[in-house]
Amino acid sequence: MTSIAEKARSAYGDLPEGWTSRRLRFDARLNPKKSGLAMEPDELVSFVPMDAVGQNGGLKLGDTRELADVYEGYTYFANGDLCIAKITPCFENGKGAIAERLTNGVGFGTTELHVVRPGPGIDRRFLFYVFIADDFRKIGESEMYGAGGQKRIDESFIKDWMPPLPPLETQRRIAQFLDEKTACIDGLIEKKRALLERLAEKRQSLITRAVTKGLNPDAPMKPSGIDWLGDIPAHWEVLPLKRLVVDGVGLQMGPFGGMLTDLPDYDTGYKLYGQENTISGDFSSGSRWVEYDRYKALKRYEIIEGDLVLTRKGSLGNCRRVPGNIVPGIADSDTIRVRPRHKELLPEWALLSLHESVFVEEQISVQKRGAILSGLNTSVVALLLLTVPPTNEQLDILYALDKVLPSFDDTVKKVRKSIASLEEYRAALITAAVTGQLELNTVP
Repeated sequence: MTSIAEKARSAYGDLPEGWTSRRLRFDARLNPKKSGLAMEPDELVSFVPMDAVGQNGGLKLGDTRELADVYEGYTYFANGDLCIAKITPCFENGKGAIAERLTNGVGFGTTELHVVRPGPGIDRRFLFYVFIADDFRKIGESEMYGAGGQKRIDESFIKDWMPPLPPLETQRRIAQFLDEKTACIDGLIEKKRALLERLAEKRQSLITRAVTKGLNPDAPMKPSGIDWLGDIPAHWEVLPLKRLVVDGVGLQMGPFGGMLTDLPDYDTGYKLYGQENTISGDFSSGSRWVEYDRYKALKRYEIIEGDLVLTRKGSLGNCRRVPGNIVPGIADSDTIRVRPRHKELLPEWALLSLHESVFVEEQISVQKRGAILSGLNTSVVALLLLTVPPTNEQLDILYALDKVLPSFDDTVKKVRKSIASLEEYRAALITAAVTGQLELNTVP
């Protein structure tokens, strides 16, 4: 069996002359003890939950607690320590930071952190870049223990990791180089993400206006009777979804989880559809199956072409139209099926309203704020109000949007591709720098 040290040596390959590599246990303390803290119980310290730990650096330090309140049951760290997430998927995503500007120099936080206190022979910034480099993360992922979403990195993995170690002054120069370069790259990424937000807002505004005001700016208007919706075209209606679906089967929550136990692990020809399909819009994905007899017994939960499926837990932004030519199947217990009456409500119009428009999103937000239940149910969905123009006008609006929305979507794809390229470049630059693949004269 290949040891962690051997995997690290293999990953880094030959190092430049003057560089060395040894187990980190000899150059750093892991999860230092808090017993030496010389503080009073009522003194304040920084408190850092997992969501305050940045990806690839940074801690949000808005929260403080008295030492006595966090001394037991939380992870201790101090200024200068490195905090590394140990649980999936936070570890793989690069969650971690150098602890700085802590209240009274001390912090406590989530138990899902490993704390590394570098010794005098390692620059903490250089070591942090080693930790967020791909080699450390990918090999660490393969060494996790536990099951499913509870997999973790043991501290022995970090202790036995053999980071590349140039002379201390070179470590500092490399860290400074990476600080400057990654700050520049991160700035570009941030600008592109801001552009994505603006594009999404503009796209959503265009759709919302189309499904609430129509295409004709000169059309007579009337009050909708709903404050946040305002006026709508005089010949439109505003109706609850329950009046626009097929009687009896138009709104259907998936079967109870107890009806879906002991599923076969092979392709039966009858699929169980759920959140992975509704979120992605890909109904060919997934590998959950039901036997024919169970499919027949649960046929009331079947989804067919033209149905809409919503995630019962989470945002109604996760709404999709079921395409044709799917494998026969049923919805799972976390899905709500909507079957519109096509003479009054085209599936594409319903999808646009449920998936894209602000005014339906606002209704869901109001319902969720006042709800006791953890997720949506058919009672909530039944009362969602939709604008309902004549179906020929629904078609006209859908056609008009089809001519302008692809340009938004193409731009979004290009910006996302650009962000992915910058992130790949950032990762490659860090790996090259900490393993000595950059010429030293490029590291001022």
